[in-house]
Amino acid sequence: MTSATTDRMSRQEKRAGISLAAVFALRMLGLFLILPVFAIYARTLPSGNDMALVGVALGAYGLTQACLQIAYGAASDRFGRKPVIVFGLLLFAAGSFVAAAAGDIYLVIAGRVLQGAGAISAAVTALAADLTREQHLTKVMAMIGSSIGLMFAVSMVGAPLFYTLVGMPGIFMMTGLLALLAIFVVLRVVPAAPAVPRQPTWQSFVEVLGHRQLLRLNFGVFALHLMLTAMWVLLPGELIHIGGLPVAEHWKVYLPALLLSFVVMVPAIIFAERRGHMKLIFNAAIVLLLIVQAGFGLFAGGLYALAFWLMLFFVAFNILEAAQPSLISRIAPAHAKGAALGVYNTTQALGLFLGGVVGGLLAKYAGAGAVWLAGVLLALLWLLLGLTMSMPSLSRRPIGQAAA
Repeated sequence: MTSATTDRMSRQEKRAGISLAAVFALRMLGLFLILPVFAIYARTLPSGNDMALVGVALGAYGLTQACLQIAYGAASDRFGRKPVIVFGLLLFAAGSFVAAAAGDIYLVIAGRVLQGAGAISAAVTALAADLTREQHLTKVMAMIGSSIGLMFAVSMVGAPLFYTLVGMPGIFMMTGLLALLAIFVVLRVVPAAPAVPRQPTWQSFVEVLGHRQLLRLNFGVFALHLMLTAMWVLLPGELIHIGGLPVAEHWKVYLPALLLSFVVMVPAIIFAERRGHMKLIFNAAIVLLLIVQAGFGLFAGGLYALAFWLMLFFVAFNILEAAQPSLISRIAPAHAKGAALGVYNTTQALGLFLGGVVGGLLAKYAGAGAVWLAGVLLALLWLLLGLTMSMPSLSRRPIGQAAA
């Protein structure tokens, strides 16, 4: 077999990447559709005017995700990826149906808690690592990350329309049905997972939690998603008050920013993979993230400026979102990939949860500038850690063979 052939993604790798991206997309579409319209729907429920309860309903999903990602990742190491993914999707679907049938805000919260209990991200990314050679892993992670970004864009455009047609119970019901469709994809489309070495779960966690390179990446995903959520505390209001754009037209900024960011992100990932410059691209994305936080705080004086900084944010975000799970799966011991990705996804969920809390508190008591300043400081700390990070070399192993 020639080196040119081995450097191309195989049919199985393409199938794994596309099908696992579809699993993520089907799950995330339902979640994202809720965000732009849930606060409107909550006002029609008993106690739905209590904004604290509305916030709990939105955040409960992320909190239970953070609590269970490690357990799901470790379980996938021991019992297999697909059974754990199917179990999580069944819980997610059940939570969606509970929320669809809810007659008050408290039952919606219960449904959201149950949705979050289907914490399959670690198991899905571990399966992607099992089915992909290391030199193509970032491309597969980019497929998954891009599918999530596209579902976000589709949701920003489609949520008001679906809400008008079927209401929030219909959206929750559709979310559950999409999860059941994702189970079909897992069982019938995703390639079979290869056997990987197993060892007792507690040993995997001791190894993962003491690994300095993994800790750097865990801090990175925490910082990235904290900045992401804190940004969304401020950005919708700034698009209205600074950019003069009504809420119903915000998709006109979100969609082009996402699409343009993909145009920049894909060549950057290809360059990093083919030329072996992942550390350069990785740290350049962190620098760009730092510049964006400063730009939002100092130079966002109108609609076009906000759109420009948002596009650059998504460039940095998509590069880092694609690169970090790939690096986790390369650095982690083969027998502990699920545990490592479980810890990674837990810190990601904590970043999402705390980003909203910290961003809201800073905006309320210290102003928007304090939110962007906190982002600058967080990105600067991350950059210092990134500069001291050792990037793994790529090994040309056969598909399905665990790395040593």
